[in-house]
Amino acid sequence: MNIGDAAEASGVPAKTIRYYEDIGLIRPARDTNGYRAFRQSDVHKLAFLGRARALGFSIEECRALLGLYEDESRASEDVKKLAQAHLARIDAKIRELQSMRATLGTLVAGCAGDHRPDCPILADLARDAAQS
Repeated sequence: MNIGDAAEASGVPAKTIRYYEDIGLIRPARDTNGYRAFRQSDVHKLAFLGRARALGFSIEECRALLGLYEDESRASEDVKKLAQAHLARIDAKIRELQSMRATLGTLVAGCAGDHRPDCPILADLARDAAQS
């Protein structure tokens, strides 16, 4: 199948498929005319990569996951360690975002939002910039 068909079947945009090929994540066969010829196994890998990317795994983590997926002698422990490390990064990002939200929520609540020029949001931003 061609790249458009592979994109539709896998849910991964053609531009992304070309990128994945450029960085060696996938290696579709080539027809005699030089066009990509995607097999069902390529579409399956693309869908796998699309799902992994949707879960926030980096390209290198996807490369490792794909390698583990294709290795029938893999240890599930290796997969779990990779996923646990990613989950820890997500949890850290959530904590960071919650802290940002709490700070911004306090600033927004403290701002009158009226015609007066004084604004605690701008004052806080200016204070943080001066301390940096």
